[in-house]
Amino acid sequence: MRIIASTVFTLGAIIAASTTAQAAPKPYPQAEKQVLEISKQAISLRSVEGEGNQTQQVAELFRKELLANGWDAKDIEIVSHKDTAYLIATWPGSDPALKPIVVSAHMDVVEAKAADWERDPFTPVVENGYLYGRGASDTKFEAVLAMESMIELRRQGFKPKRSLIIAYSGDEETSMATSKLIAERLKNAELVLNVDGSSGTLSEKTGKPAFWSWGGAEKTYVDYRIEVTNPGGHSSAPRTENAIVQLSEALERIGHYHFKPELNDITRAYWVEAAKLEPDATLAGAMRAFAANPNDEAALKVLRANPSMVGRTGTTCVPTMLSGGHAQNALPQRATANINCRIFPGHTREEIMAELEKVAQTPAAKFSDVTGDASTMSPASPMRPDFVAATRKAVTAAWGPIPIIPSQASGASDSMWYRALGVPSYSASASMMKDSDEFAHGLNERLPLLNVRPGLTYYISLYKDLAAK
Repeated sequence: MRIIASTVFTLGAIIAASTTAQAAPKPYPQAEKQVLEISKQAISLRSVEGEGNQTQQVAELFRKELLANGWDAKDIEIVSHKDTAYLIATWPGSDPALKPIVVSAHMDVVEAKAADWERDPFTPVVENGYLYGRGASDTKFEAVLAMESMIELRRQGFKPKRSLIIAYSGDEETSMATSKLIAERLKNAELVLNVDGSSGTLSEKTGKPAFWSWGGAEKTYVDYRIEVTNPGGHSSAPRTENAIVQLSEALERIGHYHFKPELNDITRAYWVEAAKLEPDATLAGAMRAFAANPNDEAALKVLRANPSMVGRTGTTCVPTMLSGGHAQNALPQRATANINCRIFPGHTREEIMAELEKVAQTPAAKFSDVTGDASTMSPASPMRPDFVAATRKAVTAAWGPIPIIPSQASGASDSMWYRALGVPSYSASASMMKDSDEFAHGLNERLPLLNVRPGLTYYISLYKDLAAK
């Protein structure tokens, strides 16, 4: 394992340079040192699906750190599953009758090819105030930060009333099989804090915190296949029915179709709060109008024309793949297309497929759900006053009185498995970054290290409030 660290930027200097106008969070020397050290070690382990998957080693690294800091061996479990593994580590609360608080993250990462990167993706590098490496932002650093915060809280002598459980999956980026297994085991949880990814945004101009966002819902990922089959024949003798033409006509109707615009408590709050920060007056007005009336046609026209907003207005379905024919001089015997949908909470996969069939108006087109078991429908989590208050207090302690915006994700996370079982789950990580620094799943992934001290402050505050009653 080879770890590179810049000698120019020390962690202390990075944290000092990030101090904003509000009172700086107090230092946690031991925890700050360990966040960086354990993050580096985790990044250096190639926890990618397939041969040589080192997710089990990441879990062992975390287990070793917890054992060295007060956890009993009987309270830490690593479960192997195919080529990966998951980790469950419990800090027992004083009242076993109370449901536990679960901290969720994942230890696996997406593939990264060294030849494409400026730096080896599995050789962590600290440079110019950033930690580089696959998993820096998604999501090994945050998993370590959340864990070291719990260790620091235990070091301070805190005694939780509710048990605090670290539950880290091993295949969130692929099949999510361990994610589903963990959720089933912890379905008695009070709530889940999913720390996957960055929740806060730094200003591109000043580098200071612009706003922080928590997620309480996500759309369901679904793929449908549309297939049209014909007898085929020689291209010199065209038939009335042509599989490619029939499929194209169905796709054109689907491509122009808009599903019913919708709101839930979380998205309504998003539109209202986000509109306050939107500099474009026309867009801000449309956001407010949509929050007041989701059927406002003028507002919908503006929002649907904006790629970053259209997915928030309701279910969306788009053709993403196309295949047809078998020879240049033959009538097509088969034509197929993939339709990718992001379904608004509250609708089943079967319901949306039936709606697409009606829209297509093509009896010859056969629809099928090809998503598999890697996705499940999940309801929105409630806007619980205790969670909302605890996060506001924690964010303010870490970053100052910045705007907080509830949100609903268009992508999938481990949270959906908990929500599907009736357990409230919230995306609520501590870290902040500029939009221009967001390279999760991409090349040269990185995360600003100015997050270390505020992140510890955030998690310690959050754990205290949620586990103390």
